[in-house]
Amino acid sequence: MRENRLVTLKIDIDGGAGDAPYEQVRAQIAGQARSGALPVGYKLPTVRGLAESLGLAANTVAKAYRALEADGVVETRGRNGTFVAAAGEGAAREAAAAAQVFAERARRLGLSEEDAAAVVRDALRAVYGTSG
Repeated sequence: MRENRLVTLKIDIDGGAGDAPYEQVRAQIAGQARSGALPVGYKLPTVRGLAESLGLAANTVAKAYRALEADGVVETRGRNGTFVAAAGEGAAREAAAAAQVFAERARRLGLSEEDAAAVVRDALRAVYGTSG
């Protein structure tokens, strides 16, 4: 288990934000895990503990933790707690599975490898807002 003393979870809830509080918690924990600010193995506060410190209902934090676990950002180890998971393993697996499904579908549709890749590049540009 990772020592938490040198690492601090920082979450700010903006009541006027367009995102629901659980989404703000989810996004901030995910961002800190992705950036390395929360290292792999970091033990997150209990649902109740984090809810109390943020002034939120326990169900709100529990919903965020469930979403983070579904995304592979954290893993729950029963009564031992919730920990930051190995970076990107769950996301990489899910992305690879989605890519495989797309590749199979593109082939059935008769697209060439080049055309299928172009479709993916266009979709990524649209989602990420990049060009070129």
